[in-house]
Amino acid sequence: MAVFNKFSTFVADVGNGVHDLGSDVLKIMLSNTAPDAEDAVLTDITEIGAGHGYDAGGVAVSDTAFAQTDGVAKLTGTDAVFTADGGTIGPFQYAVLYNSTAANGPLIGWWDYGTAITLADTHTFTVHFDETDGILTLQ
Repeated sequence: MAVFNKFSTFVADVGNGVHDLGSDVLKIMLSNTAPDAEDAVLTDITEIGAGHGYDAGGVAVSDTAFAQTDGVAKLTGTDAVFTADGGTIGPFQYAVLYNSTAANGPLIGWWDYGTAITLADTHTFTVHFDETDGILTLQ
């Protein structure tokens, strides 16, 4: 399972009220260029080309919820699924989580899958969220 990495600016953005993780639309887009922890907004990321079932901007994470218990907050959501349709998607190695509601698409974090992946026609790729820790936890 790929490990979640947060962008450095995400911490400041949370403190500055940029994100409303309980109601903003969060999306995952795919890239084959390694993100840098200092990237801040959507235009800092090189997205793969749209087509064959992959829409520019990626897919929305559905059923998101943000709740805290005993000083630990957890963001949860339904796994994001990409399906190749009529051709291939990729190659890509990184799945990037960002806020599509806030101006400029502030970045939250990314998963590195270790090697480039290309989806063949009809194949799927799932960004699986940790069942215990959710998408991310803040403490």
